[in-house]
Amino acid sequence: MPFSSYMDWVLHDPVHGAYGSGLLRIGPRGDFATSPSLGPDFAALLLRQIAAWLSELAAAGDGPLALVETGPGEAELALQLAQGLAQSWPQLAARTELVLVEPNPGMAARQRERLGQAGLKARWSSFEQLAAAPLRGVVLAHEVLDALAVDRICSDGSGWRQQLVAVQAAAASPGQSDPQPEPEPALGLVVGAPLEPEAMAGLAALGLEQPGPQRPAGWCTELHPGLRPWLSSCGSALIEGHLLVIDYGLEAWRYYSPARSGGTLMAYRQQQACSDPLREPGQWDLTAHLCLESLLEAAAAAGWQSLGHCRQGQALLALGLAERLHGLQQVNLQASEQSTGHDLATLLARREAMLRLVDPHALGDFRWLAFRRGDRGEAPSQATSGSENEPTSRRAAGAGTAESQPAEHQSAELELEKYMLPLFLRQPDD
Repeated sequence: MPFSSYMDWVLHDPVHGAYGSGLLRIGPRGDFATSPSLGPDFAALLLRQIAAWLSELAAAGDGPLALVETGPGEAELALQLAQGLAQSWPQLAARTELVLVEPNPGMAARQRERLGQAGLKARWSSFEQLAAAPLRGVVLAHEVLDALAVDRICSDGSGWRQQLVAVQAAAASPGQSDPQPEPEPALGLVVGAPLEPEAMAGLAALGLEQPGPQRPAGWCTELHPGLRPWLSSCGSALIEGHLLVIDYGLEAWRYYSPARSGGTLMAYRQQQACSDPLREPGQWDLTAHLCLESLLEAAAAAGWQSLGHCRQGQALLALGLAERLHGLQQVNLQASEQSTGHDLATLLARREAMLRLVDPHALGDFRWLAFRRGDRGEAPSQATSGSENEPTSRRAAGAGTAESQPAEHQSAELELEKYMLPLFLRQPDD
């Protein structure tokens, strides 16, 4: 079968899938840790951005709003965001419902237990159900798209072939004269037929027209066919608002570098990583990085306007993490002077968690990508700066210079860009 079918089964089968059955646990004491599982600071900083977007929608008209989280995991982040919104923005919270999009019944059962005291009215739905009455609000996809089933392709030295998962007969041990029980069959990765021309058409934009000598036979990587249908379904659920994707991602030139000969696919369980995706099916989480170009192209095709992206470390610093660390440092000094050892240990652990959020070799390398849909305004133009696609002004993107535009037009354009640009991408003087 195609690898994408295998990946979908082992993750989402309601009886045997790692998520479908609710087997996997998320958190420092579970199978793997995420940013919100390290403490309350990630949600508190992220909430500034979400509240700003919801406030824009609230100011534009009456009616209900929604905070939609897809793949909420243990509902840690949903709970923190809902409680924070109710506490700090009560009028906004009164208009906002929490909507959970969770396809796995095992995970949804735990989420319902946890969100009993969320502070917002909560309901569970699917994109298909929401499409019948689209919402105005914010959709959050935190570590969701990396779990979409991927296709695997392999080089045969001269072209690309699909990689399949097959049941293979186990070989008997040599030199055995006595009758032995027949060996159990095992799963294996095998090379399938050459890619169809339709599948080949999208490889040129990724720098994968042909394998070439730098990608010899056996070189493998992933493609992401699930991005466009997911983004289309998500878009059908939102009549106006924003989508924030937070996930591991790489530019195509890094993702498909000849040196990355095995792709990015990894398995996780009990805080351990494994490169064998066939090990104990249904017992491990499987994840693959996102290709940023593939994601941006799929989003545009699904009708989303890109507002820009950056790394998590940059995003959290723009949202006030440095000030939060400074305030924590002052509390640390007071606790130290008062010799309250327990409080000091708690504060130091919180400081360590915040530093992990921006560590460029770990969670700080996550990508934050913002998108919007709706009729109000126009997304700012994009320009490439270094390895990031940072939002810039239209003038920098070629829409004219300050000298060639009337002053009132310049002012209106700057106000539009400031309004559209997410908080986590704004410069301090914005």
